[in-house]
Amino acid sequence: MILASVPMAKASFIGAEQPLAPDLAADRSVLRTGRASRRRDIVFVVNPRGANGRTGKEWKKLLPYLQSRLGSECNICESLTAGPCHAIDITREAIREGADAIIAVGGDGTLHEVVNGFFWGGKPVANNDSTAVHTTALGLIPLGTGSDFARTLGWKNDPYDSIDRIAKGMRSHIDVGFISGESGEPHYFINVADAHLSAKAGYYASRYKKFGNLCYVIGALQAFFSHHNQDLRIKVDDGDWEVYSQVTALCIGNAKYFGGGMKISPNADPSSGNFEVVILQDFKWYDFVLKLHKLYNGTHLSVNNVSSRRACSIEVQEIASSGDIFVQSDGEYLGFLPRKFSILPGAIEMIR
Repeated sequence: MILASVPMAKASFIGAEQPLAPDLAADRSVLRTGRASRRRDIVFVVNPRGANGRTGKEWKKLLPYLQSRLGSECNICESLTAGPCHAIDITREAIREGADAIIAVGGDGTLHEVVNGFFWGGKPVANNDSTAVHTTALGLIPLGTGSDFARTLGWKNDPYDSIDRIAKGMRSHIDVGFISGESGEPHYFINVADAHLSAKAGYYASRYKKFGNLCYVIGALQAFFSHHNQDLRIKVDDGDWEVYSQVTALCIGNAKYFGGGMKISPNADPSSGNFEVVILQDFKWYDFVLKLHKLYNGTHLSVNNVSSRRACSIEVQEIASSGDIFVQSDGEYLGFLPRKFSILPGAIEMIR
């Protein structure tokens, strides 16, 4: 086994040709190891604490199969995250060093950070080698609490299938959502962004991850205690401002699922070049109880106070200026309205 570390990424290469070796990166980046023979450099970004530690345990079980499936053709780099946002730094460094693919190993939160690592200062991160002819692809091995993006792609909940998919290396371009506001860094999402009740529920759910997918139910119940439907001002595709009354939740889907399997934007497609925007209006707590099954199976668009439309961009403002309408993307809390959400068509190549 070959192991070599990168200080920022806390990465190690896994190989089969040599025994355990000391740090091979003292004079150069490990991502350049094997460059002459053009072996593919694949970086696996792992959140070992994901799903209450289950991700780290499952990852260790996968390593022998991963090595047998990919080790003869690839330089396999294992990068364990040390805390929030570390996956962003690992991803940016790996792209700059010319990695062929970066694989998010974990739940939607890890995938979200890796996607954000593909960008810096509002632009895609570039390979330091300007003569390089390949681009860095995104991959996924779903092992976390939630794997909603994998559901949209129709993937089985089987990490071995994911490794086989990575071995084949088939790529296609997918869209990425871009979020901008009055201040702060731009933010990116690959799955679903949302505002108001659903975002507040996600904020509370993050406190109960130890309960698995039940955390979303607990978060929703807690969010309801202080929730009030509010009027919102919305502009779609740079058109005129429209007022939507008594909005309960607004969801911007690049993909179909969020909240641990809720099919909130059933017609969304991450390769379509636009969002599906779903707006729930004047919902009461009992509406969610009575219609929850529709939200999970994607038939809620037939409900009278639910609307759906296509959009390449959407700006959202509150009218009452309460300053307390939550915003999140891919389950990550981002603050409050106002925000603008825009699509970046085909922004990332993904191994599918």
